[in-house]
Amino acid sequence: MKIDFRNRQHLLLFLVGVLAAYWISDKVIIGPLTKTWGARSDRIKELRTRIAQGKESLNRERVIVADWERMRTNALPGVVSSAEGTVLRAFDRWSAESRISVTSVKPQWKHPEDDYMTLECRVDANGSLSALSRFLYEVEADPLGVRIDSLELSTRESDGSQLTLALTVNGLYLNPPPQ
Repeated sequence: MKIDFRNRQHLLLFLVGVLAAYWISDKVIIGPLTKTWGARSDRIKELRTRIAQGKESLNRERVIVADWERMRTNALPGVVSSAEGTVLRAFDRWSAESRISVTSVKPQWKHPEDDYMTLECRVDANGSLSALSRFLYEVEADPLGVRIDSLELSTRESDGSQLTLALTVNGLYLNPPPQ
């Protein structure tokens, strides 16, 4: 059958056929291929990012191992009572060096995982602003592996010459013996 484009009906059928073929090819071939290519491109980007991160980790291996070794060696000593005594002696040393008066130290052991424990100490102290800041410097600069979790400063007098420090400090204790 010869298509006569002068006949309006033939022209409309031809256009409907072309549009239907385009729509079917879009839904069956082009659309799924586009989605597959997009997903594959996203996966390739993700894998390239992960490879770059892995290479960066390998390049930083010495630094990471050295940091872990420093943390492991600066963790609290091997016996629980010795670890607690070490932290309490450290608070005495830090308070003496900074000339503040520590009013209380309340140690409490936390056991979040099987391979480590933490010693959480709540410390209350009094002193001038410069003495308290020196105390905080001593805590942070000491090789003993402790971390300041929270800190509160309040004044006891209206002129602010004497401050009260409430401090929560955590120390890491690695590989505790089974209990």
